[in-house]
Amino acid sequence: MFSRVILFNKFLEKDIKMRDVRVGDVKISEAEKSAINRVLDSNWLSEGPQVKQFESDWARYVGTKYCIAMNSGTSAIIAGLEAMKHCEHFPKANEWSKVITSPLTFIATVNSIKLTNYQPAFVDVNMDDFSLNAESLKEYLEKADVDDYSAIMPVHLMGYPCDMNKINSIAKKYGLAVIEDSCEAHGTKYNGKRTGSLSDFGVFSFFIAHNIQVGELGAVTTDDLELVRFIDKVKAHGRAWDREGQEEAVMKKEKFHNTEHEIDQHPRYYHDIPGYNFKTTEIQAALAVEQIKKADWIIKRRLENVKYLNEGMEKFSDILKLPTYNEDVSFLGYPFVIKDQSKISRKKLREELVTRGIETRPLFGAIPLHQPVYSYLRKEYEGKIPNAEYLGAHALYIGCHQYLTQEDLDYVIGAFGEILGKV
Repeated sequence: MFSRVILFNKFLEKDIKMRDVRVGDVKISEAEKSAINRVLDSNWLSEGPQVKQFESDWARYVGTKYCIAMNSGTSAIIAGLEAMKHCEHFPKANEWSKVITSPLTFIATVNSIKLTNYQPAFVDVNMDDFSLNAESLKEYLEKADVDDYSAIMPVHLMGYPCDMNKINSIAKKYGLAVIEDSCEAHGTKYNGKRTGSLSDFGVFSFFIAHNIQVGELGAVTTDDLELVRFIDKVKAHGRAWDREGQEEAVMKKEKFHNTEHEIDQHPRYYHDIPGYNFKTTEIQAALAVEQIKKADWIIKRRLENVKYLNEGMEKFSDILKLPTYNEDVSFLGYPFVIKDQSKISRKKLREELVTRGIETRPLFGAIPLHQPVYSYLRKEYEGKIPNAEYLGAHALYIGCHQYLTQEDLDYVIGAFGEILGKV
């Protein structure tokens, strides 16, 4: 705090105003306020018409037949992984089987694998865009006992898409399911199709820090109706439920009885598999419905900001590796990597940025090497995921969100110039 006060005084002497440049920001529009008020006026807060509208709108936007709303992206991964165990066309989805994923991701990806009694396995990532390296995946599986594996979960980190054609081809060869963690890639395209539509199923998070932001909300997107039906069960306590509204068919098909005599029962209170409570609310869904309408604007503004920052930060490219610009990417943030450790460390750079009012985040860390909860895997992966290890220690990001002004962006570029001695 003391250093920030001193620096602030220096800014005053230069007649430069200290700014507050956040990783993300939220502004609730009048349309969104009206949508929330309509929900409140309806006296219907649990899942109802707004949730159905969101599911329809998001499936259409992503390009899948179905969308299932959840209370979070983490819940979406868990529900999908649990549902796979009950689907006949995922015969390898057994407990204790392995799911291959990225070591460079938010912890929820790996926690979801572990909490559903699968085992996480890791292959390295690409330095340029943090995506799962398809060649590393191929080499890994060539040496593995593939009977121990059930799925591959590529992560579209920071909005960058993984090479889904290669990953799907490898998965098909070994009979593995493919799950897209698209929590950070709302609207990103790969070969003309949006992420979340390129695999057996995709998962999304609408957390407050993401591009479409409603506080807490998640979704699964898929074309697989059998999977949808089991996800619906998993998200609602494992109850016998049919999203197509065929309650009578369910009632006739099932034998509602106990050990002594048949009893009157209803699918809402009849449970044939274990499940969770992952349902969401009408308020979150109503916010999402409104935000989907401006999704393309959000992506466009973020792209413009990344391009502007890249042009202004090019003079630092001997010290920093700047993000690869791609118009198909829906950027979650402005990620970059420190190339020259002799000039500045990540810790020092983050400290200097924070004192100038610029919020930063490290890029998560390589999970089996840097996260204590998975330290039991450290020996297994030491030296085997060098790109993820380097990025986990030296990559970070700042904001590129749609509410930043040109003055904000110029301020950021100027701050980097001061810190790196290149004003």
